[in-house]
Amino acid sequence: MEANRLRSPLRWAGSKRQLLPQLEQFWRPTDGKYIEAFAGSACLFFHIQPDVAILNDTNSDLINAFKVLSNHPILLHHYLTGIKKTAETYYKQRKSNCGLDDFDAAVRFFYLNRHCFNGIYRTNRAGQFNVPFGGDKAGGFPSIEQWLRAARLLSRADLKCEDFEKVVLDNVKAGDFVYLDPPYAVSNRRVFVQYSGNEFGINDLKRLRSVMDQIDRIGATFVVSYAMSRETKILSDGWSVSRKLAQRNVAGFSHQRRKAVEVLITNDQERIPSR
Repeated sequence: MEANRLRSPLRWAGSKRQLLPQLEQFWRPTDGKYIEAFAGSACLFFHIQPDVAILNDTNSDLINAFKVLSNHPILLHHYLTGIKKTAETYYKQRKSNCGLDDFDAAVRFFYLNRHCFNGIYRTNRAGQFNVPFGGDKAGGFPSIEQWLRAARLLSRADLKCEDFEKVVLDNVKAGDFVYLDPPYAVSNRRVFVQYSGNEFGINDLKRLRSVMDQIDRIGATFVVSYAMSRETKILSDGWSVSRKLAQRNVAGFSHQRRKAVEVLITNDQERIPSR
């Protein structure tokens, strides 16, 4: 089974890849459609490979990149592997963000993602990508075989770029599985791991809690992953909770990496991982 697992084609700061052994235990093959409202690298989606899925993110560049990968995987891989990995090329790609068609925008997105510092997607208030070059340790693309597998999986998914509340409540039905991995809201302050100029604050966290309540009333299952903090209580009160240690390496420097507690919240206690 493990040999059939698929890694996301994206590097992504804040990815829950370390938690996949726990997160995969929440999913059951008998579940209905898989809904991921804050997709990011969608590492759980690629890992469990559901037959029917909705992937959503407010990052339109990300969703466009997934769509282009789904529709033109071979051509996209050919272009990406032909671009030089140098600081000069990187900053030229980073600067060329105007007037691109969907395909060229996807080339730029994947190239910057694979070669930027620590897989961070961060923009300034003007929406301009501003992460520096990652140097020798960054770069490289999945093999064409892995790339094609990712494309085939994405072709089965409905890719959306909407507000999380809308995409969940417009689509969730009884028996579905909803995975929610929101940006961290710290007293309405934008934090480093957030990847757009649109803040995800405490009010959004309260909206998310309301969405969780509605998912439960509909008869679907949700799992929320969130860092242990004073804000966690907004999401966790009244639900089943599992806590796991995970390496925090968003900072990108080994001396700044540390273990942190990740909280997994669900409305189905029977799905709490045994390990």
